[in-house]
Amino acid sequence: MATHNEPSKLHSLMDRAGVDDQLTLTPQSEDVWIDVIQKMDAAYADLVRYQVELEQKNNALNEANRFIASVLTAMTDVLIVCDPHGRIQEVNQALVNLTGRDQAWLLKQSVRELLQTDLPNLENRFSDLLDHKRVIDCEVSITAADDSQAPLAMNCSPRTDNKGRVVGLVLIGRPVGELRRAYDNLHRAHSELKQTQNQLMHAEKMASLGRVVAGVAHELNNPISFVFGNMHALKRYGGRIERYLQADQSPEQLQALRKELKIDRILADLPPLIEGALEGAERVSAIVQDLCGYSGGQHEPPRPYPLHETIANAVQWVTSGRADKPEVIYQLPETERHIVGRKGHVHQILVNLAQNAVDVMEGQTHRRLTIACDYSDQSATITVSDSGAGIDEAHLKQLFDPFFTTKPVGKGTGLGLYISYGLAQEQGGQLSAHNNPEGGASFVLTLPIAGAPQPGEPRP
Repeated sequence: MATHNEPSKLHSLMDRAGVDDQLTLTPQSEDVWIDVIQKMDAAYADLVRYQVELEQKNNALNEANRFIASVLTAMTDVLIVCDPHGRIQEVNQALVNLTGRDQAWLLKQSVRELLQTDLPNLENRFSDLLDHKRVIDCEVSITAADDSQAPLAMNCSPRTDNKGRVVGLVLIGRPVGELRRAYDNLHRAHSELKQTQNQLMHAEKMASLGRVVAGVAHELNNPISFVFGNMHALKRYGGRIERYLQADQSPEQLQALRKELKIDRILADLPPLIEGALEGAERVSAIVQDLCGYSGGQHEPPRPYPLHETIANAVQWVTSGRADKPEVIYQLPETERHIVGRKGHVHQILVNLAQNAVDVMEGQTHRRLTIACDYSDQSATITVSDSGAGIDEAHLKQLFDPFFTTKPVGKGTGLGLYISYGLAQEQGGQLSAHNNPEGGASFVLTLPIAGAPQPGEPRP
């Protein structure tokens, strides 16, 4: 019910608006209504703009939801999202397919009931995960659609809100059977790769051996010829001694026969002849052993060996028997030291380096191969230098890559330096290369005096 004060209030408002009792408009009232209409138009425009922005954001949200749903559906790994108490909030299609349960049923479960594992241990892991916000890995089991237990390799990580507070857990699991199949395939591929690599390395050994076979033949020919010569001399001496021992004559006649057959001279010659034959046979045996260590696939045990002798043998293999034999300069210390390692591997490295140096000097008028050696308390450093054109700066970083070569097709496999680099590292050493200021290139092989360190030991 209106009071007696209401009319006076109405008149007051009308007076302020410039409206008289007969509702006639004054100029002031027209301005007020125009301002009201303009403000209503602005409010309506804002409302329309907000509506458009809301529709755009809603479309973007729907698109994001569809994208997330498509990603979750495409995942082959099991996904479980739960709150801090373990109540499941979201799952993906992979879990539905694995368990044979629909999504509505799964969302009513607790992750502790769904995962068949050691519950106390799982509780401890979840508590540790929530407290420290760490990612943990564990193996759990889940009941599959056929009632069998499907093991899962589970990765658990915390889920946080925009303030960094932990609001739940995200569990992603992959069937262990799939992981094992992937591991088996990877292991099989790795084994095949190693076998192929070993075959390539062995092929490179044989190719390198073929390039130096003339030098090896020369090395074998000298001691074999020496043994043959001594054996022929011993055969002649044996015939004379046999004739002397079978003679049935008087002492005077035997004395004359002894002088005729030169028995005393034969007896004096026998020790050096036998010693020379043995030395030649031992030399042949050493060369054969070097060949076996060089070309064989077996791993020889580390043992002490003379380094200077190994250097000389490797260079001799490469340079002997060549028509364009280079000048060889040795810069070795007077005192030779024995180092512990695999002699066959070091011999192969030196053969490859010497062969590479000789190849790069092919066609030059003056070819010089310099072999230097230096010792420290813990290592030996061998430098193989040539007088060639040097190494292109662009190739220095690629020298030890597999199959990299600057030689024409058919002249090299690109594995010699790669294999040498690997063998040096197996010995606990290093192999590097650089250009010399005076021209040519040098390859530097560093080997530990005491051999390669055992696993867990520091390298010298």
